[in-house]
Amino acid sequence: MPFPVSYDPDAVDSAAHLIQVALTPVFMLSGIGTLINVFNTRLARVADHLEDVRKRLSTPPSDTETPDPFYTPERLAAHEIRLHRRIFVLDVAIMLNAIGGAATCGAAMALFVGSLRDASTSTWLLAFFGIALACTVGALSFFLADTFLSWHGLRRDRLSLPHPNAK
Repeated sequence: MPFPVSYDPDAVDSAAHLIQVALTPVFMLSGIGTLINVFNTRLARVADHLEDVRKRLSTPPSDTETPDPFYTPERLAAHEIRLHRRIFVLDVAIMLNAIGGAATCGAAMALFVGSLRDASTSTWLLAFFGIALACTVGALSFFLADTFLSWHGLRRDRLSLPHPNAK
C-alpha cells in the first residue's frame, strides 16, 4: 500500500500550520520548566543563606575574637528579614510559573480536543494560552523583584560598612 501523498498546496499549508500551532505549547512548556529550575535553584541558595544567618544569630559572640562589623546581631536580624522577603517573592514566582505550565498544558489539550472533535476550541485555546503568558510574565516580574531585593540588600550592606581605608 503506497503512502498517501497530497499535492494540494492548501493541504500542505494546513498541515504546516497545524504543526506550528502544536509545537508552540511544547516550546513554552520547555521554557517554563527551565525558569522553574532557575527559580528553585535560587530559592535553595537563599534558604541556605537564611539558615547560615540563623546559625550566626543563635551562636553567642566569642570574647576572644574581634567582632566583625558585618555580623552584628542587628545587621543579621535585618538581613534575615530581607531573606524572608526574597523567599516569599521566589515562592510566588514559582507558583505563577507552575500555573503558567498548567495553563500551557490546557492549551495543548484544547488543541488536541479541537482536532479530535473537529470543533472550534479557539476560546479555550486563547484563554489557556493567555493565562500561561500572563503567569509567566508575572513569574518573571517576581523574579525581577527578587533580583532588586538582592541588589538593594548588597548596596545597603556596602554603604553601612566603614570604608577599609577610613581611619
